[in-house]
Parts: sequence; structure tokens; C-alpha cells
Amino acid sequence: MNGLLVLQTDFGLSDGAVSAMYGVALGVSRDIRIFDLTHDIPQYNIWEASYRLYQTIAYWPENTVFISVVDPGVGTARKSIAVRTKSNHVVVTPDNGTITHIKKYIGIEDVQLIDEQVHRLPGSAHSYTFYGRDVYAYVGAKLASGKIAFHETGPEISPEEVVELPVSEAVIQDGAVKGNIDVLDVRFGNLWTNIDRSLFLQLGAQYGDLFEVTIENSTRQVYKNIMTFGRSFADSHLGEPLLYVNSLDKIGVAINQGSFAKAYHIESGNKWKITIRKVDGKNCQ
Repeated sequence: MNGLLVLQTDFGLSDGAVSAMYGVALGVSRDIRIFDLTHDIPQYNIWEASYRLYQTIAYWPENTVFISVVDPGVGTARKSIAVRTKSNHVVVTPDNGTITHIKKYIGIEDVQLIDEQVHRLPGSAHSYTFYGRDVYAYVGAKLASGKIAFHETGPEISPEEVVELPVSEAVIQDGAVKGNIDVLDVRFGNLWTNIDRSLFLQLGAQYGDLFEVTIENSTRQVYKNIMTFGRSFADSHLGEPLLYVNSLDKIGVAINQGSFAKAYHIESGNKWKITIRKVDGKNCQ
């Protein structure tokens, strides 16, 4: 490994939980370097944890070790795993769906079950509620520092045995592209869809074209309006909505210098659907 360790949790930073994980990791080796992906995953939101790993992991050097702890099943029979991706990164996490997006869009090379009886912080055997500190930080630091090899974490299992969350595919249907709001760009309130740029372009999209955008959840239509497909946010006036290509090469929806999510009370996940249809600009005057 390369000595780099990246942490992701839903713990927040208002107490000592993340600091305790740092301390355990540095207790294993003072030579590793520890970084934060985020500690603001919404509580218990495994889907968002999975997405944020996918959003980030490919930009780190090969052999970086990631720890992701969003673990509503802590202390139950759910398993702990170490995963080597096809991009040659390692993720240490509960086997609860956190690997979903990486498996689908990046690929998994190997999976090891973590033997929690062998690989855990000494003296923590009777603690069942803080595996982030007692197991994941401890094992992740051992891997990052090279004190154990990947295959030494426990028995190998097939990647097909890893727990996955349901993922929907975007499709073109009846002249429109239909997909989901996968996640929010939290700070700015933009909507990130699962619609790949290549699929969207099959509608004949060019910058400056107009599109009818409809957003629904499982109970009602939340939004319907015409907006421009722009290269950047500057391609719309202040306060106007637009479609754009986000940093993952997927279609996003935004308000120039505003929060689309807050303005229309939109959330993310499989129940949030979006339909985008190209319209004739002459008919929108």
C-alpha cells in the first residue's frame, strides 16, 4: 500500500468519534497519512455513502485505502469486508451496500471477509457499537501501512456475494430521457442525475437548446418547466434554472447561484424521477 488512508463516516465532527479513529490509525503506524472524504453523510444513508465513494475514489493514487463507516447494522450479524477495486484501491467497510456504485461503475477485483476476532483494536472485544474505531480504523491502518497484506484480513469471498442496493438505469423512452436524482450537490443544492452525458446527447442536444424537465417522486409531480442546456452556470441568468454536465459526466440540474433542491423541496434516491424532453425553442416564446 502507499500509506494513504481516507475516512468517510456519518459521524459528523461535533464529538470525538472521528478523532478516536485517527488516534487508533496513528497508533498502528505514525508513518501513514490520514485524510477525510466526508463525515457529513446523512445518518444511516448507505446509498449516499456508496455514491460519495464512487464520486471520489478514482482521483486518488492506486493502493490508497478508504474506510467508509455508515453502519446502521453495527453489532448485528452483518459482515465486515475489505474490497480491492479494479482501479486498484482498497475499501474497508460494512457489507451493507456501501460498495454498490463502485461495483457497478468501477468494478471489484477481490473481496475478503474481515476476521473481526483477529483484526480488531486490542481491548475492544466487548464493545459492539463502535466498529469504525475498533475494527475499520484498525484494519485500514494496518493495510495502509503494510503491516498486513490484503489477503491476510480474512477469508476470500466472491464479489457476487457482496450486498448491493438496487440501482436503476436511465433510458430513452418516447423521445425523452428518463432517470433518477441519484444524489444532491449538498453545498449548492444542484441535482445530480444518473443520466450519462452520452445518453443525453442521443436526444440531439446542443448547448443552448431548450428542454422540458419534469421531476416526480413516488406520490406526485414536484416540478415541470423549460430550461437551457448550458456549458456552465454562466450560460443562464442569475436565478434561472439550467441543465449541465457535472464532474462525473452525468446530467445535473441547477439554479444559477441558487439551490434547486431547496427551492422545490427535492431529495434524492430511487423514488425521485426525472424526465428530460427536447422542445422546439420557437414554441416557447
